[in-house]
Amino acid sequence: MISDERLANIEMQLARQDDLVETLNKLVYRQQKKIDELEALCAALARHVKDLRDAARDASPADDKPPHY
Repeated sequence: MISDERLANIEMQLARQDDLVETLNKLVYRQQKKIDELEALCAALARHVKDLRDAARDASPADDKPPHY
């Protein structure tokens, strides 16, 4: 049979592990949320850069004033 002291130690270890798992789950959740936010931001920035590049390409040199004006 398992002694009372050994059983108490096992129960304490299990309680600490449960707490650690819960803490790690919260951390992973926050990290994933941040990753999702950063991916959305990165996609928005990529769209913005593409729009700027397209706008610069579409700008006609005829619309520009010569440098001496």
